[in-house]
Amino acid sequence: MLRTRPRLRVLGPSDVDAVRRVIARDPVTNVFVDHRVRVTKMEPRWLGGEIWGYAEGRELVSICHAAANLTPVQANRAALDAFAARALDQGRRCGSIMGLHDDVSTLWRMLEPRWGPPRSLRMRQPFLVLSHAPKVAASPDVRRVRPDQLDILYPACVAMYTEELGVSPEAGGGATLYRARIAQLIARGFAFAQIEENEVVFKAELGAVTPHAAQLQSVWVNPRHRSQGLAAAGVAAVCDTALQELVPVVSLYVNENNEPARRTYARVGFHETCRFATILF
Repeated sequence: MLRTRPRLRVLGPSDVDAVRRVIARDPVTNVFVDHRVRVTKMEPRWLGGEIWGYAEGRELVSICHAAANLTPVQANRAALDAFAARALDQGRRCGSIMGLHDDVSTLWRMLEPRWGPPRSLRMRQPFLVLSHAPKVAASPDVRRVRPDQLDILYPACVAMYTEELGVSPEAGGGATLYRARIAQLIARGFAFAQIEENEVVFKAELGAVTPHAAQLQSVWVNPRHRSQGLAAAGVAAVCDTALQELVPVVSLYVNENNEPARRTYARVGFHETCRFATILF
C-alpha cells in the first residue's frame, strides 16, 4: 500500500533548519516568528504552543506559529486552508491572529464563523522599516533601562499596554508573567527609556531581535509630556543604538489610523514595505 506524507504536521526541534529556510525568504517581515524559533529552539515547553508546517512533496513551504499568537509565514492559499482547518479542529487557543494583511484576512474569513466576534479588528497596519541612520537627532536622555529600574519602568509598561490594547496585562492574574517579561527585556538590553526624577517620560522596547532585524514595539510617551516632540527623538535614540550595535534593520507595524505615530516614524526615516493585520480576542 502506497503511503503519502501528510501535508500539514506539527513541527519539532528536528525541523529547525527547515523552518529557518522558510523564514529566510523574508527575514525582516518574519522577524517575530524568527525570534521565537531562535529563543525556543521549537521546544514545546518553551514555545507554549505549536509550529505547524505545510509541505509540498518533501519540501516545507509554509509554517504557522500557533501559540499566544497565530501567525502564518510564507503561506500560500493551500497552506492557509490547512492552517485554518487545524485551528478549527483545535478550537481557539490564541489571544490574537497577526501577520501579513492578506494572510490574516484569508484565515479570518474561515475562522470567524466559529471564532468571532473578536475584541478588536486592526486590518490595515503599515509595516515599516528603517535601515539607515535616523533622520532626526537622537535624544541623549534615552538609555537602556537598568535592572534596578524595573520598579520605575513597570507601571509605564502597564499604562502603555492598557492604553494600546484596551485591557490591562495584569487582568486575570497576569501581573507576575508580565513583570517577568519586562524584566527579561531589561536583562537583554532591549528596554529603553527616558527617566526623570523616577518617572518614565518616554519608553520603547525591541520585542524581537534576530541577526536580520529588530522589531520596535511599545513606544509610549507619558501623557504629561506629550506634544513636545519627544517621541521622534526617543525612537531615533532606540533605532540608533539598535542599528549600531545589533541589527541592519529596525521594523515595526502601526495602526493605520494612528496618524501622530505614523508622522513620527516618517520623520525618523521609516518607510512602508507591506501591510499587516491583527485580530485581538
